[in-house]
Amino acid sequence: MAKQIIKIAPGGRIPHLFYRCCHLYQMTNQAPGAYLTTNRIVAKCHTFVNTLLAFWRRVKEGRSPSYKIIPLPLYKGKGTKGIGLPYKKQKGSFIMKSPIEELEEKGRAAKAASRRMAYLATEVKNKALGNIADDLIAKKDEILAANQTDYKEAQASGMSAAMLDRLMLSPSRLEYIARDVLAVAALPDPVGEVFDMRTLPNGLLIGKKRVPLGVIGTIYESRPNVTVDISTLCLKSGNAVILRGGREAIRSNSALAKVVQQAATKAGVPDGAVQFIENTDRALVNHILKMGDIIDLIVPRGGAELIKFVKEKAAMPVVAGGIGVCHTYVDGSADLTKAVAIALNAKVQRPTVCNALDTLLVHADIAEAYLPLVAAEWAKARVEMHCDKPALSILKSTPSLKLVAAKDEDWGKEFLSLVAAIKVVASLDEALEHIEGYGSGHSEAIITEDYSAAMRFLNEVDAACVYVNASTRFTDGGQFGLGAEVGISTQKMHARGPLGVKELTSYKWIIFGSGQVRA
Repeated sequence: MAKQIIKIAPGGRIPHLFYRCCHLYQMTNQAPGAYLTTNRIVAKCHTFVNTLLAFWRRVKEGRSPSYKIIPLPLYKGKGTKGIGLPYKKQKGSFIMKSPIEELEEKGRAAKAASRRMAYLATEVKNKALGNIADDLIAKKDEILAANQTDYKEAQASGMSAAMLDRLMLSPSRLEYIARDVLAVAALPDPVGEVFDMRTLPNGLLIGKKRVPLGVIGTIYESRPNVTVDISTLCLKSGNAVILRGGREAIRSNSALAKVVQQAATKAGVPDGAVQFIENTDRALVNHILKMGDIIDLIVPRGGAELIKFVKEKAAMPVVAGGIGVCHTYVDGSADLTKAVAIALNAKVQRPTVCNALDTLLVHADIAEAYLPLVAAEWAKARVEMHCDKPALSILKSTPSLKLVAAKDEDWGKEFLSLVAAIKVVASLDEALEHIEGYGSGHSEAIITEDYSAAMRFLNEVDAACVYVNASTRFTDGGQFGLGAEVGISTQKMHARGPLGVKELTSYKWIIFGSGQVRA
């Protein structure tokens, strides 16, 4: 498209409005380096009108556009005369930063802050977390208003019920998030811990000292609480953090990030330690994943496509997980009352999250006694049951059940809704084989009164979290006593399961000598 120069006479209403807006907002959809004054706009874009209308729509919606306007001092001389670049800079003129430039600037600021974070006093970190918890409640009206705007827009766009549930904030959820922040503050500070000390035969005293990783980057979808969870865990563990949330929660995430940043700064946390990327252009994700010289670890939180993309493209280590195809196996020796309660909780308590039950495996010896009991409880919550032939045969005569014949694609599927697959198995061996073939390595459970069966299940199931006689819904950093979690890793390196403060640290070797030299 041809480059265009658009001139507007000084003093006009639109230039005046545009000039004032540039002081308060970032500009959207402009070329990097575009040169602005009150009476002259040089832009590389479709048309100035379209750009201004798009900009003003975002302003009226309360959304933060993509470009930052920076005032420049008096500058004499001439720059490049190319379109979109400054020709003659004058006092009061403005030059825009591209999203990439802004991203890199925030990355450098986080890197600089991380060096100070590494030795920041525990008292300062805990003060910051206390401030965050207080401000989440004090500023709840502002946060919930932003969230309501996100929610209504997502609802109008046809977002699924599962994703809407993850997006929604409420006063009770904010209180829960604030309690998690305080729980993180109450944890021991892992930074500086000295362990594995020993004296070598040559007299050297050698050991390890726990240190932060540096800069943690996270790319996440839908869930605004992640903004707070990851920020607080990074602050406690002495890391800087770069947050990049999804478009669907941009207002919520921005409001929460502002609370975190202001509360942390007020406590004495270095400026730049918490960075939030407001631009939701997906192209920026590609650039984030190339910033291996800035970001020490990237943590994706979202669907399978996002996690696969990050793993393939990242230039830095990745800790990924969160895809939870969770099985509960009801053994032939199970206590049926206990088994009904656990299956009900695992499926119904919050079906839209990664640790909810997806497939119920039932030993054939107790299937006729157990399945009608659990199906009756699930039916009260309107759970749709995708049954194999034996399960369907047992349940089809029970009234008021939502029954569907299971298909091959139901096995190994993360439903994230009030849907569960049911399969009758002949033995523990068959259950283990099914889990091996269809599990995602997240959370698996056995309900049994047989100690040998329980030990086999614990030993042979390859998953981050393996349960005996308990609901998989406990796979959560807060429930594990970690305060919160950065994510749930289904990998084996360098951490597995819920990632808390200790999992966001590494160590360095420390060696004390008395003049030793190597022979």
